[in-house]
Amino acid sequence: MKNYNKSHPIYELVKVLFETSDINFLDELRFNIDGYLIILDLDSNVVNSKIYLNNDLISENNIDNIENINIKRPFDKKIGIAVKKSIYLALAQIKNINAPWGILTGIRPSKVVHDLREKNIDNDEIIDILTAEYLLDIKKAQLLVEITSLQKKHIYPINKDNYSLYVSIPFCPSRCVYCSFPSYSTFKWGHFIDSYTNSLIEEIKELGSFMNDKILKTIYIGGGTPTAIPNENLEMIIKAIYKYFDISKILEFTVEAGRVDTINKEVLEMLKRNKIDRISINPQTMNDDTLKLMNRSHSKEEIKEIFNQAKKIGFNSINMDLIVGLPKENEKDIKNTMEIIKTLNPDNLTVHTLTIKKSSKLNKELDKYEIKKENNLENMLDITREYSKGMNMRPYYMYRQKQILGNFENIGYAKKNKECIYNIFMMEERQTVIGLGAGSVSKIFDSKTNKIHRMPNVVNLNEYVKNTQKMNREKMKALKQMLTENF
Repeated sequence: MKNYNKSHPIYELVKVLFETSDINFLDELRFNIDGYLIILDLDSNVVNSKIYLNNDLISENNIDNIENINIKRPFDKKIGIAVKKSIYLALAQIKNINAPWGILTGIRPSKVVHDLREKNIDNDEIIDILTAEYLLDIKKAQLLVEITSLQKKHIYPINKDNYSLYVSIPFCPSRCVYCSFPSYSTFKWGHFIDSYTNSLIEEIKELGSFMNDKILKTIYIGGGTPTAIPNENLEMIIKAIYKYFDISKILEFTVEAGRVDTINKEVLEMLKRNKIDRISINPQTMNDDTLKLMNRSHSKEEIKEIFNQAKKIGFNSINMDLIVGLPKENEKDIKNTMEIIKTLNPDNLTVHTLTIKKSSKLNKELDKYEIKKENNLENMLDITREYSKGMNMRPYYMYRQKQILGNFENIGYAKKNKECIYNIFMMEERQTVIGLGAGSVSKIFDSKTNKIHRMPNVVNLNEYVKNTQKMNREKMKALKQMLTENF
């Protein structure tokens, strides 16, 4: 690369376009290379990309005037877009590219749309910018506009004093093969649950008093699987939140019940008794063979039974999570899952595309599993989209992940006024989220710059429990500085 030193965004784009992570950046130019060679030259207001294959020039593209890149951002931001666009267009001349998200490789493409909306750009021009400059497929551009239009009522006007709370319960009965989240088996680490509960309540107490002059809008207890710990422990944590935080302005309190093998009538009644208005019951699939393969010790009939119990108890909103692209599943399996979900009639449906994370068992033993190809995935996602529409659900948030199959996305669907507000705040990063518990991350929103400052808690369970007081002191000191500067 000549006159350009930002290798990471180029790496992420080339990884998608070539479907490989075997990418090297050269310290000096040389042509005796087997395979593809991309030479990038940035000169003042012009970008040139040349692609060689086995030392022969096979494609070239020029962006002749970077200033004309219409993204409504400063020139230094236009340079990055021009560089990626030039590489993309040079490669498109020689390779059939299936990249519906164009040159957008980040987790949160909707943030681009929110930035444009805040500049008073109308929907038609936003779609033009997304398709012409970021090279998105028209359907993805329209999806972003639809989602961000629905989110407006929750995000704006931005109040720098608002925040949300995330509480981590990092325990699970067992580890699903696709999982990469910080989680500890209750079989192996169950003896830590009481001490973890006490340490977490101590952190809740410290943060609650510290944040008492701010406005708490949503609470989300996630994991792991929060309902994997004993009922009384989870209730103690919920009551501690009520005791130490001002919840007078709260809009939503979610507990991710998650796995059906951790839920029963007593758990659901405890949550309802403690005024939890939203829960998530996550089948991932309604096919018993797949559940067994994924290391989930419950059946589709048990999922249906627990869901109907939750509905009878009367939660305001019940979400279900699915994963598209699970090993050995095809369009028929997805239709079967969606037919059952249609009869259950949840308020929210979150559709994830399988992501093969490095730390997951699935990645380590990939040769044991049969993963569907890109076109099958697209068909399966289309099926979930049509069923969601038939259940009167609209897409209300989305995000993408590294190692996501087929370069697709995860989408949350919801019935009218049943959107998970926490999910919107967390994903669009227009509000501070304070994280409590092992593995959680606090994200401080700077309303002046629209940037996020991250502050992670320790992941290691033993370290979290042993060093609670020291960690709290350090966290309070860092938070005080961040919140003073950015709130």
